[in-house]
Formats: sequence, C-alpha cells, structure tokens
Amino acid sequence: MRNALNGLYKTATVLAACCLVTIALLVSLQVMGRLLDGARGLVGLEPLGLLVPSLAEIAGFFLVGASFLALAGTLRNGDHIRVSILLQGVGPAVARLLNIWALAVAFALAAFFTWHALALVLDSYRYNEVSFGIIPIPLMFPQAVMTLGLFVLAIALLDDLVTSLTGKAPSYETVVRDDPIEGSE
Repeated sequence: MRNALNGLYKTATVLAACCLVTIALLVSLQVMGRLLDGARGLVGLEPLGLLVPSLAEIAGFFLVGASFLALAGTLRNGDHIRVSILLQGVGPAVARLLNIWALAVAFALAAFFTWHALALVLDSYRYNEVSFGIIPIPLMFPQAVMTLGLFVLAIALLDDLVTSLTGKAPSYETVVRDDPIEGSE
C-alpha cells in the first residue's frame, strides 16, 4: 500500500512538472514565432503572423494543473508553509494532538473542496461550458485536473492523519534536508 501511495504522489508531481514544461514549450514557440516574423520584417518580407492561439488562457490552465497536482508531493516533502511556533512552545503530547487536529481539519477541507470541484466539473460537462478565448476549450478538462490534484492532496492528508494517529511522525516531519544554508547557522 505504501508503494502505491508513494507512486500516486510521485505521479501527480511528475504531471505537475509536465504542465510546467508544456507552458515553457508553448511560450518558447510563441517567442520563436515572433522572432521569425520580426526577422522576416527586417528583410522586407511579409510577417506570417505566427502565434499560439489562446496562449495566455492555455498557459493559465496548465498553471492551475501544475499548482494543484503538486500539492500532495509538496506536502509529503515538507515544502508547504507551516507555522510551527506554537508546536515548539508546548510539550510533545500536546504538539502531537495539535498536529492530528490540523491534519484532520486539513483533510476535511480538502475533501470538501474536492467534492465541490467534482460538482463543478460535472456542471461544466452537463452545460458544455467552454473558455472565452480564440480556441474554445471545454472547461471540464482544466477543472478535472484541479479536482484530481485536490483528490490526491486529500489522500495525502488522510495518509498523514492515519500515520499520526498510529503514533508515528507525519511525512513532512521526517524529511531529511541537505540544505547547506540551514546547517551554517
């Protein structure tokens, strides 16, 4: 089970990275098209008007995908922003209970948002909602990727909650850092 969950988190993180790479490729194509058109204009030729239609909108959709798909992986890697000053000021037993409470609330919120994001996807599908750009993109696709990211985050939070309830440290507390800046204090 542990291997399957870790594989799920890693797959979501890789998909997030693929979204970022896709944004970079699309923007690079747009820049190359403009450079080619500019070069043609310099030598007296008519520009071809090379562009990626709806680039800003498509890049925005991929950015949403990257952001939401990376949530679980960054949680598991301890990269989410956490304010642990309260945990440092209380004893280990109280800190553990506060951690469990925070994970339970976070899981409940993630499950709530996942449920409603899924309802949004179903509504967009039912009413055939599309984006307003040059290319009408069905909104259910970026919404489904967002929902998938939320779902994987909810699973990761539940995973850490169950781990904490069994008396072990959650994933974000067991990450080993090789940060030379932190070690130089």
